[in-house]
Amino acid sequence: MVDFDQTDIQRQIIQTAQDFGNEVLRPAEIELDQVADPEEVFQQNLFWDVLGQAFGLGFHKMGLAEEFGGLGLDPSTTGMIWEELGRCGAGFAASLLPGAAVQQLIALLAPQNKELVDRYVLPYAQDTTGRKISAWGSSEPNVGSDGSNYYDTNIRHHTSAVKKGDRYVINGTKSNFISNGGIADVYLVFACVDPSQGLRGSGAFVIPGDAKGVAREKAIDKIGLRTLNQAAVFFDDVEIPEHYMIFPPGEDYPMLHNAIITVGNLGVGYLAVGLMRAAYEEALAYSKERVQWGKPIFEHQMITKKLFDVFMAIESARAFLWKASWLCKTSFPGDLKMSLAAKIYATEQAVRHTAEMVQVLGGYGISKEYPLEKYARDANLLPIMDGTNQTLLIKAAAML
Repeated sequence: MVDFDQTDIQRQIIQTAQDFGNEVLRPAEIELDQVADPEEVFQQNLFWDVLGQAFGLGFHKMGLAEEFGGLGLDPSTTGMIWEELGRCGAGFAASLLPGAAVQQLIALLAPQNKELVDRYVLPYAQDTTGRKISAWGSSEPNVGSDGSNYYDTNIRHHTSAVKKGDRYVINGTKSNFISNGGIADVYLVFACVDPSQGLRGSGAFVIPGDAKGVAREKAIDKIGLRTLNQAAVFFDDVEIPEHYMIFPPGEDYPMLHNAIITVGNLGVGYLAVGLMRAAYEEALAYSKERVQWGKPIFEHQMITKKLFDVFMAIESARAFLWKASWLCKTSFPGDLKMSLAAKIYATEQAVRHTAEMVQVLGGYGISKEYPLEKYARDANLLPIMDGTNQTLLIKAAAML
């Protein structure tokens, strides 16, 4: 049976995450959230200083194998850390989540590729600046939810990879929703090699951020998670060596795509639990201080019910995610439908209950004097992240 006891290592790293979150992440995230121009956020020293501190503590390399300089933590442990980081700085945490995508996939799919390991994986593990963060791009302006339609050969990535001698030439555009798109040092890009196979005709390519022909759009202006850079990326006759393709097109493409979705959605679910906790803790403390009708509002049953409902949502969503993480731990990459179900449940609960916690504070809940309105804004992005919940639900339900 599952054991809920934490190891000494888990307790230590969770405490580190809590301290870093309370002392560094939360104040920086609140300050940067109020910057009007999203592009300006990522030009500020504060953003890079905080990201560098997160790298210095190893939060960028938790899932990277120890042989490559990572911490080699299991999915259950990393999930606990994502919850803590999401509680204090969901935007920064959402930046870190895909920040190791290129490095982890090189380590997993092409560990024998010494050039890529030496150029991207090992320096990333040693980085304390945050500047070597990565991004992965599948979605495109006209390929969003269709990205899981592996069976209709009319659906394909329009970003193309054409073989010329010992090199590939990449052309195309990845959508506005590429996390870290505007700041990444390196990209993992899904590009079409064989249009006749539809999405199965795509390969996975490592593309240096400083390669000639790579351009980035400005960060999109979002209602929440404003410290998460999301921007379109353009590729204009970008040439890369042929061995920078780390996964070839073919029948195994859905396996790779689904593995990324299985792991990625768990991280989003843990951010949702972290946000619910933050909103709950803020509202609970306020309810014991605010007096109306002659007593603290905590003693009014309608308020108590709201608080207890979110308490139940936090505990149930976390347990759901823990089981999905345990499945990843026992048999990588885990169970896709369980990961999707856990993400869908956690993010929908977060949207509902962060809004309910705003109601506990009444008029103060929508004031920037308190962080609750920010938590509610942040939560609304999570049901869309790593695939809209409606699309993911259909995908998971088909596996019943």
